[in-house]
Amino acid sequence: MKLLVICRRELSAYYGSVVAYVLLAVFLVLSGYFFYSDLVFFILFGGFTLATGLWQFVFLDMRMVAMLILPLLTMRLFAEEKKLRTFELLMTSPIGLNEIVAGKFMSVFVLFLGLLGLTGLIPLTLALFSDFDWYPILTGYVGLALLGALFLSVGVLASALTENQIVAAFVSFGLLLFLWLLAGVGSLLGDTPAGQVISYLSFMEHYDHLVRGLVDTRDLVYFASALVLMLFLTHRVVDSTRWK
Repeated sequence: MKLLVICRRELSAYYGSVVAYVLLAVFLVLSGYFFYSDLVFFILFGGFTLATGLWQFVFLDMRMVAMLILPLLTMRLFAEEKKLRTFELLMTSPIGLNEIVAGKFMSVFVLFLGLLGLTGLIPLTLALFSDFDWYPILTGYVGLALLGALFLSVGVLASALTENQIVAAFVSFGLLLFLWLLAGVGSLLGDTPAGQVISYLSFMEHYDHLVRGLVDTRDLVYFASALVLMLFLTHRVVDSTRWK
């Protein structure tokens, strides 16, 4: 498939980049650090179960790590093509625009899933020393995968908007921060129609449900809809750019 051609091309570029390895290492180091600090807190203060006390904190901390690192992974996808003047060549290739956008997104998503797989060594190691319920961990990883897909799709859109990678990273982070802050605005408005709508637009509540082990169709629909919307907007931006 042509989509897989783009995906392999981007993955090869990542594996050939020192910056990508540094970012991946930082992601793993920060994830390990937050797990260690949360585990120490859990041991010293207790009062929680492993499911509700430790893993919820770990997944909430990993949300912040993803928000900091993923925009740096996606910033090059389209911006580098424009800077190196290979964008026109890509647009005139026999590969359709749908495949290009989907392939670039798939490449970073596969990379992210690989990272999540490596962090899975954390609960596996702890399982050697303690028994706990795996269900909240599995739903937490599902939530983290969906949240990562959303963050990556926002990053792909930001990269399509500019040829400067640093600007793309800041735009991506700014959009994610805006979605984060919507949760606070929704809380201020309380249980009003406007407050409920604004809270729904933020990823905070939807991710928190999955981290707590609650699988709700509304949360899954939110992440799927947001992902499709971001990729659709990326398609429109790239399509409008190639005719300039």
